[in-house]
Amino acid sequence: MAALSEQPDALKGIGRGVEREALRITPEGTLSSAAHPIALGSALTHQWITTDFAEQLLEFITPVTYSVPDMLTQLQDIHRFTYRAMDGESLWPLSMPCYVENEDDITLAQYGTSNVGQMKTLYRQGLKHRYGSVMQVISGVHFNFSFPDSFWQSMFGDQAPYARQESVSDAYFGLIRNYYRFGWMIPYLFGASPALCGSFIDQTKTNLDFTVLGKGTNYLPYATSLRLSDLGYTNSAQSGLKIGFNGLDQYLEGVRAAIRTPSADFAKMGVKDASGYNQLNANVLQIENELYAPIRPKRVAKSGEKPSEALERGGVEYIEVRSLDVNPFSPTGIDDTQVYFLDLFVTWCALSDSEPMTDCELPCWRDNWNKIVLEGRKPGLTLQIGCQGEQLTQAEWGRRVFADLSELAVVMDKAYGGDNYQKVCHELVSWFDEPEKTLSARLLREVIEQQSIGKVGLAIAKQNAELYSQGEYHLVSESQFIEESRVSLKKQQDVEQGDAISFDQYLAEYFGDSVSL
Repeated sequence: MAALSEQPDALKGIGRGVEREALRITPEGTLSSAAHPIALGSALTHQWITTDFAEQLLEFITPVTYSVPDMLTQLQDIHRFTYRAMDGESLWPLSMPCYVENEDDITLAQYGTSNVGQMKTLYRQGLKHRYGSVMQVISGVHFNFSFPDSFWQSMFGDQAPYARQESVSDAYFGLIRNYYRFGWMIPYLFGASPALCGSFIDQTKTNLDFTVLGKGTNYLPYATSLRLSDLGYTNSAQSGLKIGFNGLDQYLEGVRAAIRTPSADFAKMGVKDASGYNQLNANVLQIENELYAPIRPKRVAKSGEKPSEALERGGVEYIEVRSLDVNPFSPTGIDDTQVYFLDLFVTWCALSDSEPMTDCELPCWRDNWNKIVLEGRKPGLTLQIGCQGEQLTQAEWGRRVFADLSELAVVMDKAYGGDNYQKVCHELVSWFDEPEKTLSARLLREVIEQQSIGKVGLAIAKQNAELYSQGEYHLVSESQFIEESRVSLKKQQDVEQGDAISFDQYLAEYFGDSVSL
């Protein structure tokens, strides 16, 4: 921190990107049954608009941007084009799904007839068999973040290329460890899934003691993010994985072990039968993307390169924060307050001391996160700091961290001009003493008033549809979107025509000796 105070410009040039997921819904608030709109191009090759698990689950991707307003404006442009291409449909504005009558109403995402397209759909088929489709259409927001070269120069000085690569990777893993230790603040502040539609519970198993509203809304009074509980995003089937974060080698060893380790439960499902494939393989993870994690180390992969191969080749390039619920109070699912806070928090995680994480510490942070997502706004809730037994309430710990964040905010405002970071600190620290200001509390108030999460979600969806039915594009023009859709369809056709081997051979070559098909 001291070095940056002397040279705040080292923080200029932070790279950011957002991935926002959203279900397409009918005007009545039910899941759309329509295929991915052709006006949105190919979900396989479009650079800004794709699908996640299901045909109905859109994913919007902004390119790397070095300005917070520009990133959010790009996201607005993507929303505006998408709404105008959906023929009367709108986007569900909440993380937990809308009413889903039957799991079969969820259609696996389709990517065409190419080998890579078929593999993407088959991977989703495996997820359906393993975890159920309803859990897979929970929506979130992912925040991608990278430090500029000037930041690493201020941290490490001059280094040979490989030494710099190792230093940067080690620093990102230090950041990741601190994120696990302190990142519970993100669902506390920004969790926005304290309630869910009863149809979700009907098709999943839970022991949680929900309060029931009206004809089918379930909630926990102090919950912040049911999406991050065992009920949703954080799948209990992976709780036994031993993936460490004390360095790149340890992390890659853990991920690769999970990919190569057979699962007796998944083997019972069978990989292939007379009707075709059921899943990619019967291992604990089919592929690396199946690892559920609130944060991931990342590097842009070359064509045909697996994520772990990219990391091994070039080290960590950026991190992906995956613990953000969709913000129902922002038409794009995320707002500038959240982004400025994430800038601050992630930078603080990188600058703060980060001891190696011991085996006893892993259950500790998991327990803290679980307490926050299920009862984070409960007065006097205590969390444990490390393995030493010290405990603090969530409010006391939050204020302690924000004291550091406030100092860093001054430095970051010097780098970028204005007072955005200091304003965000001043606002958010008050949410620990006034939990009714958090997103989860605000949403739950509306749900209780309306006696229905469906009514609240549909009302917001209609407001957003009206907003984006009008207004001008700002950074990406309508003609650019139309051209990107046209080009993406041509790219998919080229990929399909370029295949020279069978799908069986493609899978065998992709996995090599790492799995048993």
